[in-house]
Amino acid sequence: MARKIVITSGKGGVGKTTVTTNLGVMLSKLKLKVLILDVDFGLNNLDVVMGVENRVVYDVVDVLKGKCRAKQALIQDFFNPTLYVLPSVHSVNNVDITSDQLNFIISQIDGLFDYILIDCPAGIELGFYRAIKCATEAIVVTTPHISAIRDADKVLSILNSLKLTNVQVLINRIRGDMVIDGEMFSVKTIKEFLKCDVVGIVPEDDSVSRALVSGGAVNDSSISNEAFKMVASNLHNGTHLEYDCTKKYKGFFGGIRKKVKRLV
Repeated sequence: MARKIVITSGKGGVGKTTVTTNLGVMLSKLKLKVLILDVDFGLNNLDVVMGVENRVVYDVVDVLKGKCRAKQALIQDFFNPTLYVLPSVHSVNNVDITSDQLNFIISQIDGLFDYILIDCPAGIELGFYRAIKCATEAIVVTTPHISAIRDADKVLSILNSLKLTNVQVLINRIRGDMVIDGEMFSVKTIKEFLKCDVVGIVPEDDSVSRALVSGGAVNDSSISNEAFKMVASNLHNGTHLEYDCTKKYKGFFGGIRKKVKRLV
């Protein structure tokens, strides 16, 4: 059976879908079979981020209506053959899909994968509860901003009251130069506030925005690529690797890089 992990957040705009996509890519590069499922049926865009929107034939609703089997709705990623996407709802009409129905779909393909990553709607509304009822583990994505951290703390309180086997935090879009200057919360401060295991640290990286435009994951030479590799290793191998966002801004040359960063 697959490890079913919901990727969630208390606040929108923290990069949850980007994290889901890149984590799926990195796990697939470890020769693992990975399925990504978008259950944000109101604002679903995972297929767009993955660059497969023009290849969608069947979606979740088609599976529920019996038009196809769940396996037939899967889309294989062009560049990572062990990575698949199950397209979300593409109808303009509101569709009321329950967690039981989602679990029914997942049960049809559970045995085909090592990981099923569930991209959850932000916040703690109905869509949040629908998503977490389909998962056994959770990753809460936050950024180093007080509003995102406070909202992540609220989500963690809910998740810790449920019967999940593993709940972790991923800190996204952290800038090492601002951390050094005391203008952004450090990883240590966020850990102390949330009191939760951290599965990974991902830096602010312009290549992520470029990847979103072109569709797909970050390129192999980007700084966030290394960070996501660490996240995948931590998740699958139980390691405790942390990307040091402040390293390149330390020392004499680091000071120069920091000044240049502020001018860009």
